[in-house]
Amino acid sequence: MFYRRKIILGLIELLGGEVEELRLQKLLFLYAKKKTQSEYDFIPYKYGCYSYSAKADLNTMVKKGFLSETENKYCIEDKSNYFQKLKPADAKLLKEVVWDYGQMSRNALIKHTYLNFPFYAINSTIANEVLPGSLYDRVKEAIPNDEEITLFTIGYEGISLEKYLQKLIRNNVKLLVDVRKNPLSMKFGFSKTLLKRFCNSLNIEYFHIPEVGISSDKRQQLESQTDYDNLFAEYRKTTLSETKKAQQEILKLLMQYKRIALTCFEAEPCQCHRSHLAEFISKSPDFKYSLRHL
Repeated sequence: MFYRRKIILGLIELLGGEVEELRLQKLLFLYAKKKTQSEYDFIPYKYGCYSYSAKADLNTMVKKGFLSETENKYCIEDKSNYFQKLKPADAKLLKEVVWDYGQMSRNALIKHTYLNFPFYAINSTIANEVLPGSLYDRVKEAIPNDEEITLFTIGYEGISLEKYLQKLIRNNVKLLVDVRKNPLSMKFGFSKTLLKRFCNSLNIEYFHIPEVGISSDKRQQLESQTDYDNLFAEYRKTTLSETKKAQQEILKLLMQYKRIALTCFEAEPCQCHRSHLAEFISKSPDFKYSLRHL
């Protein structure tokens, strides 16, 4: 079993063997905030901090019989005592979270996370009810508001789905343009269907332009920067010379949405075709905007 799932099971055990999903998400978030590098990351969602990855793990554990789910509650079915299998430092942090927040009411827990981490409440449908009057100003002040027309590029290598989506949200990206030839990934959340769904749930549009991508067979055995440079030299000579229409389409999307991001896999722009695509577009006579690599 993945260690991160033991964290969830250990937390539920400390809570007496059952917990409402919303409370679980909030308590898991507070645990994550105590760590430099946590097992789960979070995004601002309908009721505040939320982890798609944790939800996916919960669904998997229900299917495998470790948990049962009834009326938005999760109950322990496997009595293996996963809390005892945790690293001592993690067990200590979980105990602290349960001691400090485990007895809070649902509404008190929501209010606490909204007040102390207002960014995660920016998409909440209940924030103005939970935080009346001037308290709600904290949430409004946390809403990204940069409107400068900008073409971003972003890769998802080495980061979680939630950290990736956070980058888009914090930079007020309105449209994600997937420039992969084949928008499939073994990494959770990054295949086309799921990525589009998650983006749309956060009011970010998704658009796929496969013709500006590089086929996977050409990306084999890239062992040095020289290998990448040779690949991209061919890419500029062939694909970018043959896809002027698609590049103009991206430029039109930029003018329409104001802040868009080109996405592919690699973390480093110098090892991904998206940077060359973006630079080609930026050389257009009609391009008078900013270009940033996230």
